[in-house]
Parts: sequence; C-alpha cells; structure tokens
Amino acid sequence: MQAARLYGPRDVRVEDVPHPGSPPPGQVLLRVEVVGICGSDLHTYRHARIGDTNLGGPLILGHEFAGVVEQVGQVGLDGHGHPLQPGVRVGVDPAQPCGRCEWCLRGDPNICPHIVFCGLYPYEGALRPLMHFPAANCFPMPANVDATTAMMMEPLGIAIHTLDLAKIRLGESVAVIGTGPVGLCILRLAVAAGAGPTFAADILPWRVRLAAQYGPAEAFDSRETDFAKAVLDATHGRGVDVAFEVAYGGEATQQAAEILAPGGRLLAVGIDEDDRFLLKHSTLRRKGLTIKMVRRMKHTYDRALRLVEQGQIDLNALVSHHYPLTKAAEAFTAAADYHEGVVKVAVDCQA
Repeated sequence: MQAARLYGPRDVRVEDVPHPGSPPPGQVLLRVEVVGICGSDLHTYRHARIGDTNLGGPLILGHEFAGVVEQVGQVGLDGHGHPLQPGVRVGVDPAQPCGRCEWCLRGDPNICPHIVFCGLYPYEGALRPLMHFPAANCFPMPANVDATTAMMMEPLGIAIHTLDLAKIRLGESVAVIGTGPVGLCILRLAVAAGAGPTFAADILPWRVRLAAQYGPAEAFDSRETDFAKAVLDATHGRGVDVAFEVAYGGEATQQAAEILAPGGRLLAVGIDEDDRFLLKHSTLRRKGLTIKMVRRMKHTYDRALRLVEQGQIDLNALVSHHYPLTKAAEAFTAAADYHEGVVKVAVDCQA
C-alpha cells in the first residue's frame, strides 16, 4: 500500500509502505477513508515545523480523519468504553493524553505535557489506507453520518471547546478573524449560542462570502476594508464583547484586541507562523482584556455529534476539494497556496 510522507518544506511524496498487520491490544486496524488537511498541517508543510516542534525526519501527516474498523485488538473499547466491532465507521480524537498526570486527572487532558498527537513529529499520521489507532480514541458514527462529516468532527470539537472558553452570553457581540473551517464553525456556534451582532473577516473573498451565509455574519474582505474601523463604526465605537483570532496570529491578534470593548475576551485559536505574537500592552491594560489560548478539542466529541445529528451545523459545506491519495502533493499545494475556492481540502485514502 502507499502513504503520503512529508520530507521537508513542500516536499510530499507518495511512497510504498508495509501493511501494518493485526492490531495490538487496545488498538484497532482502521481503514482510513478521508483525511482533512488542517492549518497546523500546513505549518509543517511550509516550514518543516510548527511552533517549536521541528520535522526531524520523514513523516506521514494527517490528524483529522475518519475510517472503518477492519480488525479489533484485545480490549478494544471505544471512546465510550464500549467494545468496537469491525465494519463500524468512526471519527477520531487524534490527541492521546497520558491519563495519569496532574492535568489529565483534573480534567484538562488537552494540555497534558505527555500527549501523543497523531501526525505531529515523531508520531505518524493518517495519510495512508490502513493504520493502527487506539480504540479509546475512536467514536462510532451513526449510519447517516458519512466519512467526510465524521472527519470534520475534530475541527468542530475545537470550535466547541473554544466556545466553552469564551462563555458567550445571549446578545453579546462577536467578531471572528479568519474564516477557514474552524473559524466558520466558531461563527456558526456563536450565532447558535445567541451572540449578536456578529462580524467576520478574511483575506479570501470566497471565504468572506461563505461566512456571510454560514454564520450568518456581517463579513468583510480585510484586504479591501479596514475591518477594525468597520466593527467600531458598526458598534458606535464600543467594540465587541468577544473576538476570536482564527488566522495565523501576527497582526490578526492585535486587530482582535483593537476591536474589543473594555472588559472583552480574546480567544487565540490560530497558531502564529513565527511562534509568537505581539500585542500592545496599553491596549490590553487599559481595556482590561482577558486572553485565552485554545488547545485542541478536550471533551467535546459527544456534543459535536449531537449538533450534527440535530442539523445545527453542516460540516460537508466546509469541504471544498477532494483529492485521491495518489495526488496528496497536489492537495497540499492547493491548500497551502489557497487555490480558488479552497476552504477545506480532503484526501480520499481509498481512491
């Protein structure tokens, strides 16, 4: 069988890899159906690093994925503690916390310092037809949930965790900077939680148009419009209660601070390419802003699935492009270079 490996900046190669064989205890053999290319994958693809984690050798990327259970190892219990069965489609939580440290035991496994994360060096990811994966990180999908929707459960889970941290109250105003898949999910959930008015900005015109419909929100192309001025004008100089930075950090984080009202909350979801962001101390201090960093999805899988089953969010609408595994290099190019219409790029690993 074949897999897509990253060898260095913008160097994805599809190559032969061995069949993984039968799964060990506690794991399953998963037939991977579809893998989403995430913004964090693009950091590694462009620069051979993300944050302070460097690509130390060839790596199979991919942590947003869904598949069908082919074989179950001994003690193969799913994320709810129930026995997994072959033939079941599952979505996954790619983060494997230790379960024993102080942070895991207090209920914060997403910040476990010993976490193993699928597709983050040195741990191989999902861009291959078959792989072993912990049964406890697999969540069975209802029959009416397709593979693409199941793959998108992880980005939706991040959005839910972000909303949990934001603690939005009815009628609070919200701005989302960066309307990729996670930003769009955050926008949709904020509206569902009773936020309003809502504003959104992106530098890609098709994402601006999608945000206007998907939120809905008053959406702006920040290359053509001074977004901060537009928000402040619309709120009569007050600013918004909550701002979500879901781009690549940098200037977007300072812009989020500028459009916040005094006492506002800034949720930093995006990962800065330089692994740092600069904020004016005077802006933060004088407004008394609260900054919260968002890391992974925490305990949100069940709620993500309920939102999909209730029809409160359409995840398939966010997946704009599909590529076969044999064209994984083209898929990464399309995602990284923002080809026309790109929102979420998916790789079909059985094609």
